[in-house]
Amino acid sequence: AGMVRRMTALNRKLFRDLSHMKSQALAIALVIGCGVAMLTMSMSTLRTMTSAMAAYYERYRFADIFAHLKRAPNSLEARLAEIPGVRSVQTRVAVDVNLDIEGMDEPAEGHLISTRPGQRTALNDVHLRRGRLIEPGRSREALVSEPFAEAHGLLPGDSISAIINGKRDDLRIVGIVLSPEYIYQLRSGAVVPDDKRFGVFWMDYDDLAPAYDMDGAFNDVSVSLYPGASVQAVIAQIDRILEPYGGVGAYARDDQQSHKYVSNEFNQLRIMSIIPPSIFFSVSAFLLNVVLSRIISTQREQIAALKAFGYLGREIGWHYLKFVLIICLVGLVIGTIAGSWLGNDLARMYAKFFRFPSFDFVLHPGAVPLAFAVSAVPAMIGAIGSVRRAVGLPPGEAMRPEPPARYRPTIVERLGLQQLFTPAARMILRQLERRPGRALLSVMGIAMATAILVMGSFMQDAVDFLLEREFFTTQRQDMTVSFVEPRSTAALHEIRSLPGVL
Repeated sequence: AGMVRRMTALNRKLFRDLSHMKSQALAIALVIGCGVAMLTMSMSTLRTMTSAMAAYYERYRFADIFAHLKRAPNSLEARLAEIPGVRSVQTRVAVDVNLDIEGMDEPAEGHLISTRPGQRTALNDVHLRRGRLIEPGRSREALVSEPFAEAHGLLPGDSISAIINGKRDDLRIVGIVLSPEYIYQLRSGAVVPDDKRFGVFWMDYDDLAPAYDMDGAFNDVSVSLYPGASVQAVIAQIDRILEPYGGVGAYARDDQQSHKYVSNEFNQLRIMSIIPPSIFFSVSAFLLNVVLSRIISTQREQIAALKAFGYLGREIGWHYLKFVLIICLVGLVIGTIAGSWLGNDLARMYAKFFRFPSFDFVLHPGAVPLAFAVSAVPAMIGAIGSVRRAVGLPPGEAMRPEPPARYRPTIVERLGLQQLFTPAARMILRQLERRPGRALLSVMGIAMATAILVMGSFMQDAVDFLLEREFFTTQRQDMTVSFVEPRSTAALHEIRSLPGVL
């Protein structure tokens, strides 16, 4: 009963101390809340998006290996399927064409992919958003990727003109679709997506293949593997089989253009869940240590009185540790609420940009415990030193003000340079030298605060540098010309002779 009464009295003292410095406590809690919010937002968004991507890939059978070649007969598909570790193979015709779109001064580019209507697509299936799929026996029907359709206001039933192997042809759009193969839709040589100038189309194999003398042949192949199969071993076998047919080298999903860009975005989220929260938690741990040390130093007489009245050292130590714990808990609550709200908005933004068919935001179950651990534990550890010194003092000694840590001249005074400094400056230097650990923590706290400002502004500078380097140093051309088939150097001379070409 006596211990309960003592703890009740200490709790009243705790809340009085917090009320006297409520502004400082709230400021530290907000710093912790910022770190918790960043951690919760990043981890939850990353978990939500990776789950949505994995479900998208699995449902629409996104391939594990891809390869392009010049031309090979469809009979070669059986040899590819016999490679150990291969689960399924999909061969198709894939070509790039120019699109003649009304209102555009220059042609857009389309990537045409063959499909077989009425048959279940083995790999890289499409998700229908509007309209219908291509039906067997209907000539010149096509599916179009949703980003390109929205950029041009295309709807099922509209037509678009394409230059297919040098001949103008009208394609009738019957459906608007999404594909796991083109979450991030980039044309060759592009740095960022341009939905107005690049689109992906799916056509009947019987329409597309004969136009490029590919009837009974293919120039693109996708492969899925059994779990545990060696990706590099299968790639080596595919390259060996496709080499006589103009194969340019198979590559794994990790190197597939769309997946690589999406993965890089998620890697940025992963980094965001580590570096910014670490900065906020470092600043908060420093602030808590400084505030608690100051409180203990000013309450030496109170600590002595408490010990004289029979309070145990562990009770007094727990009293001051609860001071840190309450501030951390307030910051944890604020950060968790803010992080959940921000994470939901960020996940929706990612889902809208990547056009995942569906996703459900889920708060990462480990985010809150991890946030509490990385915010409270360092602060508690930092506070233990000050608490140990406070509870270890005999009551009689604690009644006196704390003496200076060292009675010796500073390095400035030992060098005979004290005349160069005012008395106030010498006091500052003496205090810094006598408490180097506290001075170092102060420097680190200021450094972390500066890092937050730098982190918030570096992205704009990085993008500006990237644009400058990419478009004024690396790609200095005003126009790029590509050919469907190889051409002689005469074409180069013809282009050089065009008016205005430098």
